[in-house]
Amino acid sequence: MNILLVEDEARVADFIQRGLKGEGWAVTHVPDGEQALDMLTSRTFDVMILDLMLPGVSGQDVCRKMRAQRDQTPVLMLTALDGMDERIKGLELGADDYLTKPFDFDELMARVKALRRRQNA
Repeated sequence: MNILLVEDEARVADFIQRGLKGEGWAVTHVPDGEQALDMLTSRTFDVMILDLMLPGVSGQDVCRKMRAQRDQTPVLMLTALDGMDERIKGLELGADDYLTKPFDFDELMARVKALRRRQNA
């Protein structure tokens, strides 16, 4: 599986990358929304894990722009924004799933696998 990880916190990104690579998955990490949008125009990913609070272009704007461009890459929003309003907004913007920090890595893995299954169905 080829995953785009959009996360500006180096420690969190490193933790996620190590876990996903340990599963044998290819991970491309970018620390901001602008680079994420650039990556989406040049490469194809099976799943994107997207933080919302990013420098420059926010995760919400990344999701909004990619969906406006008809990009159907499954998106898992991973964020500290845990209020019901934020979760609803994220899903309405086009996210396929929403997980709040702190998170259990096994749950993250299960959600990524579920997104991939739905994509292949």
